[in-house]
Amino acid sequence: MSDHDLVRTTAARQAELLQAGEVSSVELTQAHLDRIDAVDGAVHAYLHVDAEGALAAARAVDDARAAGEQLHPLAGVPVAVKDVVTTKGLPTTAGSRILEGWVPPYDATLVQRLRAAGSVLLGKTNMDEFAMGSSTEHSAYGPTRNPWDLDRIPGGSGGGSAAAVCAFEAPLAIGTDTGGSIRQPAAVTGTVGVKPTYGGVSRYGLIALASSLDQAGPCTRSVLDAALLHEVIGGHDPMDSTSIDAPVPAVVQAARAASDPGAALAGVRVGVIRELNGDGFQPGVRSRFDEAVALLAEAGAEVVEVSCSSFDLALAAYYLILPSEASSNLAKFDAMRYGLRVAPEGVAAPTAEQVMAATREAGFGDEVKRRIILGTYALSSGYYDAYYGQAQKVRTLIARDFAAAFEQADVLVSPTAPTTAFRLGEKLDDPVAMYLNDVATIPANLAGLPGMSLPAGLADEDGLPVGLQLLAPATADDRLYRVGGALEALLEQRWGGPLLDRAPALTGRIPA
Repeated sequence: MSDHDLVRTTAARQAELLQAGEVSSVELTQAHLDRIDAVDGAVHAYLHVDAEGALAAARAVDDARAAGEQLHPLAGVPVAVKDVVTTKGLPTTAGSRILEGWVPPYDATLVQRLRAAGSVLLGKTNMDEFAMGSSTEHSAYGPTRNPWDLDRIPGGSGGGSAAAVCAFEAPLAIGTDTGGSIRQPAAVTGTVGVKPTYGGVSRYGLIALASSLDQAGPCTRSVLDAALLHEVIGGHDPMDSTSIDAPVPAVVQAARAASDPGAALAGVRVGVIRELNGDGFQPGVRSRFDEAVALLAEAGAEVVEVSCSSFDLALAAYYLILPSEASSNLAKFDAMRYGLRVAPEGVAAPTAEQVMAATREAGFGDEVKRRIILGTYALSSGYYDAYYGQAQKVRTLIARDFAAAFEQADVLVSPTAPTTAFRLGEKLDDPVAMYLNDVATIPANLAGLPGMSLPAGLADEDGLPVGLQLLAPATADDRLYRVGGALEALLEQRWGGPLLDRAPALTGRIPA
C-alpha cells in the first residue's frame, strides 16, 4: 500500500495492518510525518511536531511486536494532541503567548494512557487561545485553515485537531470540549468528534478554561475510531476529583454492533429537539439533518419531537458561567512562577503587581481579555447573584429539560452547528455572532452529558460539510456509538464511501 493510500485509511484499518505485519509503525509514522511536511504549511494544524520522539516511540512498538509481546490494538497508530493538554518534554502553550516555550514536567493522565497503549504522539495541534473561540482564529500563533476550503475556518477552539484528521495528517486526535470545541470543528470539517460524559475522561493535566465544563475526547474519521480512542483515554482517575468512578461504557462493542444498522436501531427512540432546528439554521444544514433523521426512521428507529424550552437561555447562561470560571482559572498566569514575564516600560524597580499587569497585557489576546473582564464583573460584589447565580439556575433548568426529554427518547438529535464553515475573518469583529456558532452544542456541556457530531453530508449552498449531533444521558456514551455508527453506515451506503472522499480541497488546493 502506498503512503498516499495508507494515511487515508481509518485508524482501525491501520491497526489491522500493523497487527498483520503488513506495515510497521515506523513506516506508518513516517508516512504521516511526510504528509505533515507536505500540507501543513497550508493548513497549519500543528503548533509543534515531534518527529524524533514519534519515530522513537514507533520503533519501540515495532520491537515489542517483533518480540511477541501482547500489545494494545492501537499500539503503533499515530495520534495528535490539542495543545491545551500537558505533554512531558513537549511544548504546551494553550495557543497563548503567555505560555510560549513552556515545557511541562509531566503528562496529563490521558497522555499517560495513550503512551501506555503504545500510541505514537505526532505533536501538538493549534487552538484558540486557552480554548476561547469558535474558529481557531484566536490562536496567538496564527489561524488553522479548513482543508475543504483554505479560506474558511476549521471550527474552534480545537480546529487544529479536526483539521489534522481531515487533512490526513493524523488518523486520531485529542480535542477538548467546553461548549462544543470537539463537536463544532468536527461538523465543519466532515469528521467525527465526541464529547464524553463529564468526568468520563480525566481532566488532570488539561489547562483549565472552565472547570465545570471542560472535557477531553476523540477527533477521528469514523465512529469506530472514536470508540477505540475513547476506550483508551477514558476511565476513573484518582488525580481528578470530578472523575467518575465507574468502568468506561462499552463504546467499542456498541460501535462494532452498529455494522448492522437495522439491528442497532431496532426499538431506538430518537428525539428531535424542536428548539435546535429552526430560525438561524442554514437551509442546507437543515436539509441534510432532515434527510439523516429520515434515514434513521427508515432503518427502524422511532422518531419523536421533544421540546427543551430552557435551551433558548443556554447561550446566555454559558457566557456568564464560562467567563466567570475562566477569570478565576487564568489568575494563575501571573509572571511569577512560569511562562512569559514582561517588565513595564519606564519603571526602574517595578512591583510584582506592575509586572503581572504588563505580562498579562502582552501575553493575553483580545478574546481572552474580553472574557476575563466579563467573568470578573459577573463574580464581583453586587453582581454575583444577578448574573452568575442566575446563570446557574438556568443550568438546573437545562438539566431538568434533558431529564424530561430522555423519558421520551433514548438519544436526542440536532444539527451540530447552525451553519457550515464561514470565511476567515468574517466574524472576528462581531463576538456575539461568533458565540452563536455554539448554540446547539452548549446545552450538553451545561448538563455534563455526552455528545457526538458525525458528518451528515454537504450543504447545497456551498458544498461544505454539515454535522449531525447526537446526545445521550450521562454515562450512556455507548448509545452515541450504537446510533452514530448505524447512521454512519447508512449514510456511507448512500454516498458510496466516507464523506472525506468527496472533499475537493483535499486533492486540489493542498497536495494530494
